[in-house]
Amino acid sequence: MSPVLYALQDASLTYGRGRNKVLALQGVSLRIAPGERVALVGANGCGKSSLLRLLHGLLAPSTGTVERAVYLRQAMLFQRPFVLRMSVLRNLQLALWIAGQPWGQTRALAQAALQRVGLADLAGRNARHLSGGQQQRVALARAWALEPQVLLLDEPTASLDPHAKREVEALVEEFAHQSPTAALVFASHNLGQVKRLASRVVFLQQGCVLADLPVAEFFDREQVARHHPSLDAFLRGEAQ
Repeated sequence: MSPVLYALQDASLTYGRGRNKVLALQGVSLRIAPGERVALVGANGCGKSSLLRLLHGLLAPSTGTVERAVYLRQAMLFQRPFVLRMSVLRNLQLALWIAGQPWGQTRALAQAALQRVGLADLAGRNARHLSGGQQQRVALARAWALEPQVLLLDEPTASLDPHAKREVEALVEEFAHQSPTAALVFASHNLGQVKRLASRVVFLQQGCVLADLPVAEFFDREQVARHHPSLDAFLRGEAQ
């Protein structure tokens, strides 16, 4: 059996209690292996963000199981990147130190990561004063510096202007090419982005996985219309 980074079996996730109870995910079973590029797609509220948080360990399943590879190194980027009110360089240094790097080694590693994302000249700038696109690149540099086995992305370009979107997407693609054994799992509404970055697409509806397809099959409209009517409606813009 090939190695896996994540194995979910009948995983469900519930928010709230009583009348406020919301079933965000139900009966999700999937496996993600090294080197895969998995896109999570579906209408707003379908469970994409909840699934990413479940994979990352920020949430525990209400029922079912989520198993991760032993000593799995993972990093997650959110739609609105979280940066501390300190210099760009110090943001990266702190992340590396928390991850276990000796403080004396963090500066060189952080500088190298900023160089990779084209922000070396902004190392001394307060990270909170950067544009949205620059902050997302800082978050990518911070993740890159940790050398993750999995990069989890929650709509990483949704709030960016077209130029910043292209920059961030190019960096994500570079990560995937330079780390061929690392996995990429990302949520996106941008089907062009899915086509460019993904090797596999997981389609969610109301917290359930309705389709899990190689990217070529996902965009094969004839096959989708025949075998996956809900996905076909989504692709035709009828289930946004």
